[in-house]
Amino acid sequence: MLSMIGLIGGLLLLIYLTMKGMNLLVAGPLCAIVVALLSGLPLFPQLVEEGMPNYVGNYMGGFSGFVAAWFPMFLLGAIFGKVMEDSGAADSVSKWVVEKLGLKQAVLAIVLACAILTYGGVSLFVVAFSVYPMAVSLFKQADLPRRFIPATLAFGSVTFTMTSAGSPEIQNWIPIEYLNTSPYAGWEVSLIVALFMALFGYWWLKRMITKAVAKGERFEGRKEDPEIENRPLPHPLLGLVPLVIVLIISFIFHDDLKQSALIIALLGGILSTYLLNRKYFANFGRAVSDGTLGALIAIGNTAAVVGFGGVAKAVPAFETAVNFMTGIPGSPLIGGAIAVSVIAGLTGSASGGQVIALPILAPHYIDAGVNAEALHRTIAISSGALDSLPHNGYVVTTIRAICGETHQDAYGAVGALTVIVPLIGLALAIVLFSLGLGI
Repeated sequence: MLSMIGLIGGLLLLIYLTMKGMNLLVAGPLCAIVVALLSGLPLFPQLVEEGMPNYVGNYMGGFSGFVAAWFPMFLLGAIFGKVMEDSGAADSVSKWVVEKLGLKQAVLAIVLACAILTYGGVSLFVVAFSVYPMAVSLFKQADLPRRFIPATLAFGSVTFTMTSAGSPEIQNWIPIEYLNTSPYAGWEVSLIVALFMALFGYWWLKRMITKAVAKGERFEGRKEDPEIENRPLPHPLLGLVPLVIVLIISFIFHDDLKQSALIIALLGGILSTYLLNRKYFANFGRAVSDGTLGALIAIGNTAAVVGFGGVAKAVPAFETAVNFMTGIPGSPLIGGAIAVSVIAGLTGSASGGQVIALPILAPHYIDAGVNAEALHRTIAISSGALDSLPHNGYVVTTIRAICGETHQDAYGAVGALTVIVPLIGLALAIVLFSLGLGI
């Protein structure tokens, strides 16, 4: 009982401190120690046998494991975004979009850019880094409140693309190992759900922005924003080429290299940006330095939350919660969806929710005759809902490190689009599968 209080209390405290703006490098380990103390988890590795759970070991294992796995992608993604910004390539593309679609379609342009890159296999974090400069430029020209930039980036990345059939994102691929399905499992239902989330979410996003503008909110510039007036810009095609190169290379090498394909893709994007637009750079060296610093801040914030998840998974209450949720009676699709969603929320990770729940769920449900494709798609969609609570690594990185906003200003819109919209989409998927569609 005390362990469960610690687990839930630590999570709620982490969400509260995150919303209040506390540095996550402080909030993450602080909330993790609350979970550890109330669960009786030893604090130091010297107090337990080698390999046994302990606060420092589990926290730093999660923290360092994430850094080891993702630092090259964070670094190159941040540098890519900065060189796109410094060369004027992002501004050139944004101006072209404005000319073709009009300022009224600025939000749509950003959503589409994120969706194309995400569905092409580019990491969610990298997409945020890469598209942010264009988003700032478009929001500035359209005079829209910049606090909606994180929601716009997130909506295009982690809703109707990340968990859809055919997506190369890891959230669509993890179930394959456990269910012996394909990345196109349940594609008929997936298509309907994706279209619903895209249309409904975009309508809601536009409505929120329109209401804010009606109340007098406008774009507020910052000194660190790039000055695009009175400077020569490259041709829009020269700005688009690096994005296309990242998309193509990541798609070609994704099957063989998985997430490491992004290293090659981003290097290609950086080199092509430099070679095609080198005469337009304001200061290439400074862009690389700024990108490196931004990557360190971003991955540190994210790893701090991952470390919390490492401690949470080690306490007795976590196993109790998992066993309870995976044993929910009734429709296996509902039970599986609830289990994956809640675990993803506790760990702040969509992939974490799947990896923890599927080894338990898959054998039980497959033996019971549950359609594997329906289960695959339901679990994929459900993993992308509660994972986007305020403490989620991607949410924290996008709002704070990339966009420079606060949770108080930006999370309302982010939560609406990345939690509520996917939950409605999940309910729709379960209904459609229950009616026999796609089975």
